[in-house]
Amino acid sequence: MKYVIVIPDGAADHPLDELEGQSPFEAARKPSIDRISTEGRQGTVATTPQGMPCGSDVCSLCLLGYDPTHYHKGRAPLEAAALGIELHETDWVFRVNLVTVIDGLMQDHSAGHISSDEGEQLLRSLAKQLDLPGMTLYPGVSYRNIMVDASAHLRNAEPRDWSELVTTPPHDIPGEPIRKHLPKGGPYAQLLHDMIAQSQVILQDHEINQARTEAGVMPATHVWPWGQGRKPVMETFESRFGLRGAMITAVDLLAGIAQFIGFDRLDVPGQTSYHDNDYAATGKHAIAALDKYDLVCVHVEAPDEASHAGDAKTKVAAIEAIDQHVVGPLLSALEQHSPDWRMLVMPDHYTSVSTRKHDATPVPFAMAGKRIHSVLKRPFNERNASLSDLHIAFGHELMEYFLFSGLS
Repeated sequence: MKYVIVIPDGAADHPLDELEGQSPFEAARKPSIDRISTEGRQGTVATTPQGMPCGSDVCSLCLLGYDPTHYHKGRAPLEAAALGIELHETDWVFRVNLVTVIDGLMQDHSAGHISSDEGEQLLRSLAKQLDLPGMTLYPGVSYRNIMVDASAHLRNAEPRDWSELVTTPPHDIPGEPIRKHLPKGGPYAQLLHDMIAQSQVILQDHEINQARTEAGVMPATHVWPWGQGRKPVMETFESRFGLRGAMITAVDLLAGIAQFIGFDRLDVPGQTSYHDNDYAATGKHAIAALDKYDLVCVHVEAPDEASHAGDAKTKVAAIEAIDQHVVGPLLSALEQHSPDWRMLVMPDHYTSVSTRKHDATPVPFAMAGKRIHSVLKRPFNERNASLSDLHIAFGHELMEYFLFSGLS
C-alpha cells in the first residue's frame, strides 16, 4: 500500500470579491484534485483545537495524526530541529522574524520576503550588537530565524522561566500597531521589548537595508520574537502507524515536525516557499520517493504566502500549479504502481486573502484510493466539502481514518 498526502498550505479561504464571490479553490482550474473529490470522498476537519492558536505548527501536527493538546510545546523548537540545533530539555526556543514596521505599524511579517543571504548578514550583525545574555541567534531561511535561551543549564547564568510569556505571530497583525502586541507576561518580557527596540537602531543604517530601500523593496526594520517553547517528546510515525514516511517541504517548521516524527526530509532543488517554487521538480521527487517509502507527504507553502500578501491571483495560480505538477503526476504514478494506494489533499488551515490572517474554520479535505467510495460527486472546494456527511471534529483522528478505514 502506498500513501500520498499533499498539503497546499493555507489554501482554504472564503469567497472573495476579486474572484467574483468565489474562493480560490472554486476559481482555480484543478482537474486532478476535483477527480479525487468526485471519485473519492470530501469533507471537513477541525485542525485547530479549541483554545489553541491557528498556525501551521498546531494544524500540521493535527493533520499528521498528532494531538496538539498533547504534543505541541511551542512552534520554535520544531523549527530548531530542522536547522540541526541541539537542544537541552531546559532550553527555551523562540522564532525570530525579520519584519518591516512603518510608522509603528506591522507592514510585513517577512521583510518583503528577504533572501536567506541578506537575512543571515543582518542576523549576524544583530548577534554581535544585541545585549542577549545567555541567548543565541541562529540564522534560518529568508525571514525565519531561531533564538535559544540556554541560560537554565549554562554555568553562572540566571535560569529564566518563560512559561508565562505571551507573544503574537507577526503574520496575525498586518497593518496593526506593534505596541498593542509586544510580548507580555512573566518577569522577562521587557528583555524582548529591549531586543525589538535595539534591533531598530542597529538595522536602520545597515548596508543591506540601504540597498533594499534604494531598490524599492521593504527593509528589515526590526526583529520580532514569538512562538516560544521547549523541546517536545514525540512517538515516531512508524511506531504509531507502522509506515515509513518522507517529507518534501521548503519550510523549516514542517521539516522539524518530520524530524520529530521520524520522517526523512527529501531535498528538492528549486523548491521555495513562494510561487517561484519549482512545482514540477517537487512532483518528480515525490514520485521517485514512492519506490522507497510507504507514505510521501508533500507540503507546498506558496498559497499561504500569497494569502498573507493579500494576493488572490497568485493564490489561484499556486493551487493550479500544485494540481498540474504535483497532484496530477502523483495520481498517475500511483495508478500505474498498483491498485493499493490512497491520496489525501488537504490544507492545514484557512488563510484569508481578505484579512491576510489564519482562520480556525474547519478545512476541506479530499481523499481517494483503495476502498474509498464516492458519496458526493462534486468538485473540491469549501462549499462542497461542507455539504458532505463527513465532518471530523478532532483533526488528529483523520490520519487513522485515511490510512486504515475500510481495509480490515
